[in-house]
Amino acid sequence: MLLELNQLIVRAGHQLLIKDISWSVYKRILAELGDNHSSRIGYSQVVLEILAPLPEHEVAKVIIGDLLKVLLEELDLEFWSLGSTTFDKESMDAG
Repeated sequence: MLLELNQLIVRAGHQLLIKDISWSVYKRILAELGDNHSSRIGYSQVVLEILAPLPEHEVAKVIIGDLLKVLLEELDLEFWSLGSTTFDKESMDAG
């Protein structure tokens, strides 16, 4: 029996770990999910993590991000706000 992504339910504040996931399967999962998902997806050395953050975490993230932006602007330091950008590196088997 094969499991499909749309069958998975990860409640806010919980995580799901799936082992023995290849790099190519990880990349297919990211492509299938696209950019329109509320879960955080992580991958490290054949383990896939799907995390559904609590709303409180998102509020804290925005407050901390805004504080850092003000600080960096006051220090006249160049920065990029990349949000939930995923950085993949196949040679490290991580994303």
